[in-house]
Amino acid sequence: MVIGIDVAKAELVSAVRSSGETWTSPNDEPGVRALVQRLERLAPELIVLEATGGYEVVCVAALAAATLPVVVVNPRQVRDLAKATGQLAKTDRIDAGILALFAERVQPAVRVIPDPAARELDALLTRRRQLLEMRQAEANRLGMVIGRHQYGVRKSLKKHLAFLDRELAMTDSDLDGMVRQSPVWRERDDLLQSVPGVGPVVARTLLAELPELGHLNRRAIAKLVGVAPLNRDSGLWRGQRSVHGGRKTVRAAIYMAALVASRHNHIIKAFYRRLLALGKPKKVALVACMRKLLTILNHMLRTGQRWTPDAQHAPIAS
Repeated sequence: MVIGIDVAKAELVSAVRSSGETWTSPNDEPGVRALVQRLERLAPELIVLEATGGYEVVCVAALAAATLPVVVVNPRQVRDLAKATGQLAKTDRIDAGILALFAERVQPAVRVIPDPAARELDALLTRRRQLLEMRQAEANRLGMVIGRHQYGVRKSLKKHLAFLDRELAMTDSDLDGMVRQSPVWRERDDLLQSVPGVGPVVARTLLAELPELGHLNRRAIAKLVGVAPLNRDSGLWRGQRSVHGGRKTVRAAIYMAALVASRHNHIIKAFYRRLLALGKPKKVALVACMRKLLTILNHMLRTGQRWTPDAQHAPIAS
């Protein structure tokens, strides 16, 4: 049994591939809790959701904390499957069915979240639920405060509500960060590994050690990793440009990826050979390939664009 869940701001639509059964759950704390309990009874082999800009985080966290086999996939891949099967119409129920079909046909690998991480997710979810309950109780009390002689009480309640809102925002931020770093979050990993030369070790090194990837421009990300040529000038003297500093583990991973890509990735391979033809030393050419590969990966994560064999990656200059 495989299940697809289409996520919207207000609701979650689930579809079971084997039976065609669908149902809708509210995308809030009670709705997600009820959905998890129902899925635990069904014991599916795989649950697939797509990244929707944050509306899926609480649901994914709850499913992962319950140790259910959940995977978050790239929406572009799911939409490509829909087009390939001739499904051009788009509704929440159709999308849930396509997600279930994606789970059945593609079978993305489930990566079990470690027990300590599952317990931490569960603790964050519990704290979030407590904050929501406290906020609702204080909001109810504020609604019952009537009359200008209760100004002090109203002020105290508003102050506490503002505090609870800040705590809730911080908890949501912690939850979002933890889910996106967990093994169930495949979207960024899949994008990275779609590039010839980038394997599981390189992809996970970049995700764990370079969270800025996809958020900085090409010059800033190259300098952060330590593959940007740095000036060495003084007065009229112009020294040789060199690379140094940066994050050692990330640079080592990019080096190995560029080494493989210079042989098997047609864009990096052509770039490498062109530099050699211009008389550049092999080491200089390989460092340039590292920088170019990093720029491509940075652009892909920023735009959600998956690697394709005929991709030109023209916009990478940004």
